[in-house]
Amino acid sequence: MKGLVLSGGYGTRLRPLTYSQQKQLIPVANKPILFYAIEDIIAANVHDIGIIVGPNRDQVEKTVQSRDWDANIEFIYQDAPRGLAHTVLISEKFLDGEPFVMYLGDNLLCDGIVDHANRFRSSGADASILLTEVSNPERFGVAELNECGEVVRLVEKPKVPPSNLALVGVYLFKPIIFDAVKNINPSWRNELEITDAIQWLVENGYHVQASVVKGWWKDTGMPEDILSANNLILDEIEASCSGAVMDESVVQGRVEIGQGTILENGSVIRGPAIIGRECKISNSYIGPYTSIGDGCEILDSEIEGSIVMDGTRIDLRRKIVDSLIGANVRISESSKKPHGYRFVIGDSSEVKV
Repeated sequence: MKGLVLSGGYGTRLRPLTYSQQKQLIPVANKPILFYAIEDIIAANVHDIGIIVGPNRDQVEKTVQSRDWDANIEFIYQDAPRGLAHTVLISEKFLDGEPFVMYLGDNLLCDGIVDHANRFRSSGADASILLTEVSNPERFGVAELNECGEVVRLVEKPKVPPSNLALVGVYLFKPIIFDAVKNINPSWRNELEITDAIQWLVENGYHVQASVVKGWWKDTGMPEDILSANNLILDEIEASCSGAVMDESVVQGRVEIGQGTILENGSVIRGPAIIGRECKISNSYIGPYTSIGDGCEILDSEIEGSIVMDGTRIDLRRKIVDSLIGANVRISESSKKPHGYRFVIGDSSEVKV
C-alpha cells in the first residue's frame, strides 16, 4: 500500500495566516498539522508516500525535508485546486497500480488509521471511507449505509441527512478508483469530486465499505478548529523540562519546556501547555492550552488558550486569549488601555495596541 497526502489549496478560511504559509504547516502543539498525517500513514506500515503540493510547494517541501522520515517521500505538483479526484488522477504514475490511502493533510485523528488500514487490507473491499458521527450532518458530506454497513449513497450537505455519518477526509482505494475518476465529469465548481468517484464505484457494483472513527476528529479549516485541536492534543502531553526555571518562576501541571528556554522574573506556566526551544518567558503568565513556538519572547504578558508561532515577541501588559498568532510577529503596547484582545495574525506582522 502507498500513501497520498494532500497539502495544496489556498486555505482562504485561515487568512491572513495563509497569505504567507501553507495551511497544513500551521502548528498544533508545536508540530505542523501535516506531520500528524504523515505519522499516521507510517504507523499504518505505509512507507511510500506522495504529497500533493500547490502554490506554496517550496515551503511544504522544505518543511517536510527538515525531518528524517521512515518513508520514501515524493512531491506531486497540482497547479491549481481542481478537486480531490484530480489529485488521484495526477498521482497515477506514482501510485503505480497499488492500493493506497488518501489523507487530507489538514485533518487530525485521535487514534490514527492503523485499524482502518488493516481492516481494508483484509476485507477485499474496493474502497473504504472513514466516517464519524456528528450532531450537525447537514454541514458535511454524509454517507448512507445499507444493513451490511456498505456505502450505498453519498450526499453533500443534505437538507435532510440520510444518516449522521460524515466523511472524515481519509479514504482507502484499490486501483479501480482510476476508472471511476476517468468516468466522472467536473462538478459545478469545475472540480473533479472524490465523492462523485466513490458514487461511481457504488453505482457500478464495486464494494465500498464504511469504517467508523470512534475517537475525536478535527478538520482544521478555521481558526477555532485549530485552537480546539491544540486543546485536544495538549490534553495528552507529558510533563518535561529541558530549559531553566529561574527567579521563583513556577510550572504547574503538565508542561513541556524545550531546550534552551528560560523562565525568569516570577513567570508562571500552568498546563497543559508547551513551550518551544530557545524561548524567553519573563514576568509573564502562560495559561492552560497554550502552545508557544521556538525562539519566542513573552515579556510582561498573559496568554491563555492560544497558539503563538516561532520567533514571535509579545510585550503587552494585557491578557491575550483564544488567539492564533503567526511567526515573527511583534505585539507591543501603545497608549490605549482596553481589557482584552483576540487575534488572528499573519506571519511577520507588527501590532501595537
